[in-house]
Amino acid sequence: MTCIRRLHLFHRQGSRERLAVSTHFLINGFVVGSWAPKIPELGQRLSISESVLGLMILAFGIGSLTMMPVMGPLIARFGSARPMKFAAIALSPTLLWLTLAPEIPLAAAALFLLGGFVGAMDIAMNANAVATEQHLRRAIMSSCHGFWSFGGFMGATAGGLMIEAAGPLWHATAVMAIASALTLVVWPLVFEDKPAESTQMHKIRLPRSLLAYLIGLMALFSMVPEGAVLDWGALYLRQAFSADIATSGLAFGAFAAAMATTRFAGDILRNRFGAVSTLRISALIAFAGLFSAALAPHPALAIAGFALSGIGIANVAPILFSAAGNLPGLAPGIGLSLVTFMGYSGLLAAPPAIGFVAESTGFKVIFAALALLLLAVFAKAEVARHADMRQPEKA
Repeated sequence: MTCIRRLHLFHRQGSRERLAVSTHFLINGFVVGSWAPKIPELGQRLSISESVLGLMILAFGIGSLTMMPVMGPLIARFGSARPMKFAAIALSPTLLWLTLAPEIPLAAAALFLLGGFVGAMDIAMNANAVATEQHLRRAIMSSCHGFWSFGGFMGATAGGLMIEAAGPLWHATAVMAIASALTLVVWPLVFEDKPAESTQMHKIRLPRSLLAYLIGLMALFSMVPEGAVLDWGALYLRQAFSADIATSGLAFGAFAAAMATTRFAGDILRNRFGAVSTLRISALIAFAGLFSAALAPHPALAIAGFALSGIGIANVAPILFSAAGNLPGLAPGIGLSLVTFMGYSGLLAAPPAIGFVAESTGFKVIFAALALLLLAVFAKAEVARHADMRQPEKA
């Protein structure tokens, strides 16, 4: 109900475009969250081992990283609205395709498409959020990502209950129906941004400016710790403190809840204090939280540290995405494609490497080292200066 009330408030304030792009973030998060409870069911249905299931899940990440660079030129040529709409429609039935796949190759192909359309839509909806920010002349990116987190929470929690009660086929059908219906409801409300001007078409290529790559590196530094908490936080609590399963699950649960809540306040903070100051404070809080989780002598203190790091990390990526979409002399889709690709590559690729290193060092050392990445974000926060909305010129 909180999510519905927020969407209604946006509409009442006259921001139909904000309602539309926020709904697309909600849809994307909802589908991704709905995929999480299907993982055990998929392994059982196809009678595959955990190692094979891990390789299949990798197809999801490969699909995302394949489609993300493709969307930049499309957004530059056509604007973000049409690619976002059609990516949302294409994403809606992918869980149903996965559920109906009778054998491993077809399931892997369905996972590739699921990840591909998630990644494609991710680029397009972030680009549309940037365009809507410019149109409204105020920050909205953090709350958009808050709706993604809320959608993921809804998909994961309701999905598990529905699979248990009605079975995987009805669950996948319901996800398709809900995602499609929401897409069609807000279809006419989407802000129709203009494509890059014809004089800029020659710039639809990898950026030459080092600033775009530096912003991408900062996104990487913020998303690697996020992936580490997601994949290894629970195991860290079990190994370091002999925590039970329920307590271990609170590592990412506290992190995700703190992140989702903080994102709804992120736009207010950025509008008041500016992107650079907000990024600096966020990175410092994230460092303190992750470092304290690494040094914690008790599981409750480690969970509190993960929650604090979630508060800090919450608004780092949204601010950096806004900065990437507002880089001067560069089509928004191109900057966003690069920065999102770099950030999500760390989110997808780093956790397996972390697991390998942790066998020798332990997770306390890993989380303490990852906290230092957030100090680098703090030191280079000036890269976010282009995220601030330009004020209209006075007549």
